Amino acid sequence: MNAYDYDLFVIGAGSGGVRAARISAGYGARVAIAEEYRVGGTCVIRGCVPKKLLVYGAHFAEDLEDARNFGWTVESKHFDWATLRDNVLSEVDRLNKAYISTLESQKVTILHGRAVLEDAHTVRIGDKTVSADKILIATGARPGFPDCEGAEHGITSNEVFHLETLPKRVVIAGGGYIANEFAGIFNALGVKVTLLLRGDRLLREYDQQLAERLQAISTAKGIDFRFNAPFQKVEKQAGGSLLVHAGKDAPIETDLLVYAIGRPPNSAELGLEAAGVELAENGAIKVDADSRTNVENIYAVGDVTDRVQLTPVAIREGHAFADTVFGDKPWRVDHSCIPSAVFSHPPIAAVGLTESQARNAYGSVRVYASDFRPMKNVLAGRSERSLYKLVVDEASDRILGAHIIGPEAAEIMQPLAIAVKAGLTKAQLDETVAVHPTMAEELVLMR
Repeated sequence: MNAYDYDLFVIGAGSGGVRAARISAGYGARVAIAEEYRVGGTCVIRGCVPKKLLVYGAHFAEDLEDARNFGWTVESKHFDWATLRDNVLSEVDRLNKAYISTLESQKVTILHGRAVLEDAHTVRIGDKTVSADKILIATGARPGFPDCEGAEHGITSNEVFHLETLPKRVVIAGGGYIANEFAGIFNALGVKVTLLLRGDRLLREYDQQLAERLQAISTAKGIDFRFNAPFQKVEKQAGGSLLVHAGKDAPIETDLLVYAIGRPPNSAELGLEAAGVELAENGAIKVDADSRTNVENIYAVGDVTDRVQLTPVAIREGHAFADTVFGDKPWRVDHSCIPSAVFSHPPIAAVGLTESQARNAYGSVRVYASDFRPMKNVLAGRSERSLYKLVVDEASDRILGAHIIGPEAAEIMQPLAIAVKAGLTKAQLDETVAVHPTMAEELVLMR
């Protein structure tokens, strides 16, 4: 007779939790998964996927302009926000159903509601209580909210996907990838955008030269930046607009305020204290290299651990957990040299060390760069330039980092990330014949 109702109970049906549940069930484990909102998690429901679809939609604004120099006559152009919004939400619905179908096909029990630990083996979902041998927490992270007077008048990225109408003016608080992505989307759709930053630069985790290039391009597109401007208060005006007080400059009047100021781990009110699970100061669940907490049978993966807040990382952590615990095929996720992208306008992609990180770690490095105008921009009459950058160890010739800003940066970075992860050298890139004419050929032509 089984001592527990389930072999594995997963709290959170996002990318990491769903992967862990599906793979574990495939090994024959009796698995249940609980989700308070919608199956699919932040990435699928209100994050990467719908945001990328908005990026595609916004990009047509420039494509329609550029088409003229390629011989196309565009009689008129009109953008309808409701059409894009509703089509994106319909795709989210489709993906939500696909995730549910995937879990059901593996005979995973789906429980809708907030799951709370009562002890290390007992979980309560509403008025239902179940027991499990192993528990995996995969509750992700949530949008940060400022602590200031009137903060309730702003929204987060979660609500952007459901806006009834586009505002004429928007203030976006933050300097990270979410802030810059939505700044590019709103700007392309004709909204006046102001980016409000607490510090003195944007995209701190990316190579400074690329961040400065994005700022210059964004400024040329009409996006305003306010640096060193921490929140003071937000006031609701009689006419419905908002007055945002931040920093030493005059307050900004806006129709919409969006917070993109970080994503704290979503670990509150899960009963972790009752189960004895240790948390970091920022609320992240502490785990070891096998994603195990200090409680032997409780694990955690994804953004709630605050190791690397990226969907593919959460998926790999969930897969490693399932293989290790239920598949008798133990392995660990390597959190070094992880590629990432910012779907700004234009996009940025990177892998490995930035120039400053490489100099600090290796001392003597060589930096190769190609600063060029893409062929399409030349014919379109667009002055926007791309920048490709390689950081190479002087002693070994190994590529330590690669950084791109320009069209299709993320698509180009994926295969390049393989080369950097594999430890290939600059000489090996030089030996590779270029695919011509492409933007990506610049990677093998830098001298």
